[in-house]
This record gives sequence, C-alpha cells and structure tokens, in this order.
Amino acid sequence: MGRTGLFAIPLIASILFTVNANAQQSVVDAINEYGTFDSWSMRQVKESGIIGGETKTLYEFYGDQDTTFTGKTPFSAPKGYLWRTNNVLAIVAGVVKTNNTIYPEKRGDGYCARIETHVEEVKALGVINMDVICQGALIVGILPEPITTTRDPMAKVFYGIPFTSTPKAIAMDIKADVGYETIRGTGFSRLKAMGYPDFAEITVMLQKRWEDENGVVHALRVGTAIWRISEDIPEWVEGYELEINYGDITGEPYYKEYMGLKNDPESAYHALNSRGDNVIIQEDGWAEPGTEPTHLIINIISSCGKAFYGGVGNTLWVDNVRVVM
Repeated sequence: MGRTGLFAIPLIASILFTVNANAQQSVVDAINEYGTFDSWSMRQVKESGIIGGETKTLYEFYGDQDTTFTGKTPFSAPKGYLWRTNNVLAIVAGVVKTNNTIYPEKRGDGYCARIETHVEEVKALGVINMDVICQGALIVGILPEPITTTRDPMAKVFYGIPFTSTPKAIAMDIKADVGYETIRGTGFSRLKAMGYPDFAEITVMLQKRWEDENGVVHALRVGTAIWRISEDIPEWVEGYELEINYGDITGEPYYKEYMGLKNDPESAYHALNSRGDNVIIQEDGWAEPGTEPTHLIINIISSCGKAFYGGVGNTLWVDNVRVVM
C-alpha cells in the first residue's frame, strides 16, 4: 500500500467521527434551543357540537406568539423540533376532542412550561358522561395524531430519538407543587380516590436498541436518571443537574424499584419497528459501562403513576431544559 493509502484510513475515520460528532451536537443544540420555552405556537381546534362545540387551544413550544393554526389538522413537527407535548387532538368515533395539559407561563422576560394533572370532562346529555385523568408530559419523541381510542395509552407515544453520545446530565430550572391524592379516572367509571399521594417525575434514559428477525425491538439500558419529585419545590431552583448514571445501577444506594428495566406492558415504552409495526421496547438487561447508546429518552411528567391515574392539582414548572455534555 502506498503512502496515500496509509494516510487515507485515519483520514476517513477522522471525517466519519467529525460528521457523527457534528450530528450529535446538532441534536443537543436542538433540544437545548427549544428547552428555553420562550417560543410557543397555538392550535385553535373547534370540538364537536355534541360535546359543546367550544374552540380550544393546544400549545406547542416552537414558533412565536403570533403562530396560530386553526382547524383539526393533525400535528406535524417542524424540522429540528425534537420535543413534543401531550397536548393532543383526538377524533374518536367521529367526535373531535382536545386535551391540553402544558401551558406557557410568563417568567421574567420570557416563558416557562407549566405541566399539570387535571380532570378532562367529556359530557353530552344522554350520550356521553366521562371524566378522565390527564397527566401533563413533555417528551423527546413522537406522539402521532389524531388519537382515535383510549385503549393502550402507552402505545400512543414513541419515546426517544436516535442518539449515540453519553451526556453527563440534564439540567433545568424547576419548581413543583406535588403530592395530591391519586385519583383514578379512566372514563369508564366514576372518579375514585386511591388513598395515596402522586408525584411528578423526570426520566432520562439512554438505550442501545436493535430489532430481531421477528420484528421485536430489544434494548439494553445504557444510562439512567430518574427523579421522582416527592416534595414541593415552592421557589425556582435554577440550573439543577440530574446526573445520568451508566451501567447496572441496581446495587447503588440511590437505586429505587421504579428505576428498573421497563418491561411491564402498562409502563413499557413503544417504538415503530422496521416494518412500521407499533411494538413494545423490551429492555433485556443493563449495558456494560462504555456501551454506545442508540437512543435518548426524556420524559418530564406531572404524575408518576400509570395512565389515567394522577394527583389532580400536581403542577411542575420547568425552564431552560438542556443536555449537559
């Protein structure tokens, strides 16, 4: 091999590394940019007449205060917008309904995000009488619209984005009002008080995913940071860093059961496989330290329980959410 060939191999490797590093930095920059919550858009949606026909507002944190969309067009993320609220449009059996649990709130010269757990009422005399507990959530991932059924709520969201870096932490400004009694509200029975408190939760995970020949998506847990916020934070805490821990954390003193592998169908995350099928991500184990991840999950939620359970009144305020490399 000549001198050109000898030098070409490290040169190509260097170029590939630079491209990959630049791509990862672009992802970090996009998460951090929108995590300031200073730009919001509004969708004005007229609900079906059978349930009152009101025009409701759905917020998403991109655009500017004059960015307003009308009608019932399903949400489509603009280029570079990797976040998603669970402020959604639902069309069930032809009935148009909305739910908004994330709001812009003025903070200084800009805005923060206010995340709430509340009761969504769906009522039409003699036809519909439903009370549903709705948890507010900010995710990095995809929530396709419209929602067409209340069945299997975890399957409605595809958590995570491609990501191969290993950040140190997620930082944010935060305050919280939590600990309200958990209420069950599935829409199929009356609201029921469960007798235990509900808390907000912030989850950051890094996974190494792959798909087998049967289309099943597997994962190893590469990195974990889960903060269950069990006490009020009445004043803003600025620049709080939630450290990401790598490898098997089950033997660590800070480990809690809720930090474990997610394989329960009621709580496991979902993804689309290469065939376009909606499948559970099966976490098979803990990755060895040094394993390169394939996906990053961020989930900031006002209630830590399963879907349709939550402390009505739980509120989480977040601002300046950013990935710390």
